[in-house]
Amino acid sequence: MNFELASEYQPTGDQPEAIERLFEYVYNAAKEDEDARITARDNNTLPTYKRHGITLLGVTGSGKTFTIANTIARLNRPTLVISHNKTLAAQLYGEFKNFFPNNAVEYFVSYYDYFQPEAYIPSTDTYIEKDLAINEDIERMRLKAVTTLLSGRKDIIVVSSVSCIYGCGNPYDFREMALEINVGEHILRKDLLQRLVELLYTRVEGKLEPSTFRVNGEVIDIMTSYGEYGMQCFRISFFDKEVESIHILDPDTGLRRDSIPSIKIYPSNLFMTTREKVVDAMTYIREDLDKQIAHFDTQMRDIEAQRIKQRVEYDLEMINELGYCSGIENYSRYFDGRQPGTRPFCLLDYFPDDFVVVVDESHVTVPQIRGMSGGDKARKQNLVEYGFRLPAALDNRPLHFSEFEELARNIIYVSATPAEYETELSMGGTVTQLIRPTHIIDPALELHVESNQIDDMVDRVNGAIKRGEKVIITTISKSNAEEMSRYLDRIGISNRYIHSDVETLNRIEILEDLREGRIDVIVGVNLLREGIDLPEVALVVIFDADKQGFLRNVRSITQIAGRGARHKNGKVVLYGNYVTDAIKDAIKENNARRTAQINYNYEHGVLPRSAKKSGNGQSTLLTERTSGSREEANKSITAFNDNIMSRGMAERKMRPEEPKTTTIVAEDMAPYTATNGTTANTSTRENTPTVLEENIERLIAEARTAMEEAAKNLNFTDAIKHRDRMYELQKLLEQQR
Repeated sequence: MNFELASEYQPTGDQPEAIERLFEYVYNAAKEDEDARITARDNNTLPTYKRHGITLLGVTGSGKTFTIANTIARLNRPTLVISHNKTLAAQLYGEFKNFFPNNAVEYFVSYYDYFQPEAYIPSTDTYIEKDLAINEDIERMRLKAVTTLLSGRKDIIVVSSVSCIYGCGNPYDFREMALEINVGEHILRKDLLQRLVELLYTRVEGKLEPSTFRVNGEVIDIMTSYGEYGMQCFRISFFDKEVESIHILDPDTGLRRDSIPSIKIYPSNLFMTTREKVVDAMTYIREDLDKQIAHFDTQMRDIEAQRIKQRVEYDLEMINELGYCSGIENYSRYFDGRQPGTRPFCLLDYFPDDFVVVVDESHVTVPQIRGMSGGDKARKQNLVEYGFRLPAALDNRPLHFSEFEELARNIIYVSATPAEYETELSMGGTVTQLIRPTHIIDPALELHVESNQIDDMVDRVNGAIKRGEKVIITTISKSNAEEMSRYLDRIGISNRYIHSDVETLNRIEILEDLREGRIDVIVGVNLLREGIDLPEVALVVIFDADKQGFLRNVRSITQIAGRGARHKNGKVVLYGNYVTDAIKDAIKENNARRTAQINYNYEHGVLPRSAKKSGNGQSTLLTERTSGSREEANKSITAFNDNIMSRGMAERKMRPEEPKTTTIVAEDMAPYTATNGTTANTSTRENTPTVLEENIERLIAEARTAMEEAAKNLNFTDAIKHRDRMYELQKLLEQQR
């Protein structure tokens, strides 16, 4: 099946040229790889591949995801999209699901809601046991991604975090363990039940859950953890020893749907292998245990020798009896049959040879991929050195960066500020995408001295709020962000702060509060850089802009400034006493982009417009008429550049304004109205108590169902809305009672 891009929009601006260049380069690169495979097959040798890479440099709001979607549709190859955090991965997953509703779009991120890795601190003799909480929904989505890849489909996009470079089981064993059942096949019912148990399916008597099966005479009902809708339920009917029929089953009603000729049931866990390999692995584990004990004995380290002996013997007993043990991933090398020092299998091994990799926000994602293995090794080295793990635990690790480069041969790097790595190693060069579909020009950068900076900032913020605009303020540290937030509270400016200590779901809620108008300002540190879509933001304030370091280098300044690039009145104010090289480079790049954008707008006779999402999610375009000639606009850029580079900027005093007050608009009470027309308030409690409570309870149930459904679809913004509505209804119900 081919990719089918569903969108009411057509590529515009410089998107068509970008799509064409990306397609041509990746298509030709993949053809070179195919020729290398054919040559190697004819010569009975291993293929020698070249590394291929190309960079898409697209400014914030230029539609980079839409460009990539069009490129994927034309290439028609399996694609892995890597993002540097779960939140942005979920955002990309939703966008690609909308672009390709008839194709396979999967989600593969870490399935831990909470994870404390095993560790040992020698200086304090402290052992930290592994502690975790697994998100079962995400675990099923991971399994669905893998099974879809193994199905042979070409029209598949997997959106992943850097979890894709961590070990996830041997794909060859996983495929071999799959159970295929065909109508008309002769198989003993007890043999089928035994195979299901080997695949880690659990027998139940009542309601089916994922990875369970139910037996009723000659009928076996099975619910897998994967399928078209996240999971799928089947009914297998026997006649004596023959499979008489296979039907897709509705797990809620028990009704049979479509009849199908066959099914393939994969293991319910990615870390699966055959019993023969388990027996062999246990033999090798015992051999390495004896070597490690002897190693500690020669060093007269009796405690470590006893510790490793006790730990591994207990694990072996658990593996022998149950087939698994806590921390079994530390023995993955034995089960995979790998040699010491060799890399583990990962998600990339499940893709076919011609797959394409898209690295989103590559200036952040690439360094993250590069640094994963080093941190993992530093932690596990202590565990091995002090007798908590065998040396084989070091081979349960993320890929080294060189190994990732070897597997990911055809890469598209996507970033508004590519790093040196992408630009230097992109053999296909850099494809620039500077023109936004909204034709908005990059916001101007204004540099102001720090003297009287707070008064100046408050003056600007109040002005933006009066115009109905939103504001982002970035500080240099968490404590500064919290202090700034408290100050804004004291002077009556509604705001929230956001940094790494704020939980992920709370961050989404804060962003939604800004969009819905419940607050006017967000104060942050570094989380307001990449991927935040806030078209309501017109003013971006950067404090300590002249500080040297990661938070204020040219890429950071450009990325932060990009948060104001979705509004037609976007402006960025930098406070600092010195013009650093980073500020100079950021301003130079900003001016070059603005010049290109202004020239394009005049040449094509188009006007900037802000995209503002309305309550129903549709876009409302606000247009602004421009005046003056292109030459005048370019002159103004040059004059502006000269002005902000000067050091003699006049200090501004804050104009006194009345403290801002927040007006809370009451929610429509119609949904809570009782059947006789009375409203849900305590004054009518005596008239319609039973009917009113039933209405509210029904609405609570509906809100809970909608919240759970939104969370299952990774639509956390809607989930938060439904959750808040449920809480309000619950409080109202308590008042009625």
